[in-house]
Amino acid sequence: MTQDLFRADAYRTECPATITALTEAGIVLDQTVFYPLGGGQAGDTGVLRLADGQTIRIADTRKGKDDEGLPTADIVHVPAPGQESVMAELQVGNAVSAQIDWARRHRLMRFHTTTHLLCHLVPMPVNGCSITPDYARLDLHMTEPLDKEALSAGIAALVMAAHPVKLGSVTDAELDANPALVKSMSVSPPRGSGTVRTVRIGGAEPIDLQPCGGTHVANTAEIGRVVVTKIEKKSATTRRVVLGFAD
Repeated sequence: MTQDLFRADAYRTECPATITALTEAGIVLDQTVFYPLGGGQAGDTGVLRLADGQTIRIADTRKGKDDEGLPTADIVHVPAPGQESVMAELQVGNAVSAQIDWARRHRLMRFHTTTHLLCHLVPMPVNGCSITPDYARLDLHMTEPLDKEALSAGIAALVMAAHPVKLGSVTDAELDANPALVKSMSVSPPRGSGTVRTVRIGGAEPIDLQPCGGTHVANTAEIGRVVVTKIEKKSATTRRVVLGFAD
């Protein structure tokens, strides 16, 4: 099991760790700041620094799977190709320092929080999401047309308003009693611990509140200039909104 330090602190960029497993998929650590692909958000990249000063470049981060392909509590750090000699020296029990590519992570955080602002501006069910360092897209279950300039202006206003972004939680029972909190049609909130992590944007009366395990900025002002670059009609009942950085 890997302790996911990024859940509590998305701004933590590195941590000490110990290798607990070496698999065909990659390197498993006892704790990590690397976010694994999930909830539409891309996995982190970065480096693992060894005690002797050598580094292993991490090209992706994924959730662990067992022999039957079912998810486990492990987080797998996928090494970039061409590092066979360093990889051959690794052993379970080795101490490393795990360090993410912060500039890339921060772009993901800015985009992810912006998709939550979109959920406020267009309060329709979400049936698809992809958050990368270069763009983000949100697929909305709706038939009405959307206006690109109006949405960009709406995002800019919410960014300028400097709304706080806070983490919280609800119990499984509270979530069952308030199913409208779940905006996504394609991704179910992770259950099993008795509580579900939430992201709240705004004050006493939030502009958005929903279960989410991704990484986010602490205030909407930190998002900067994000605009709608494209709106597509993907199907009779789906409108895709694509976001990009304007700075």
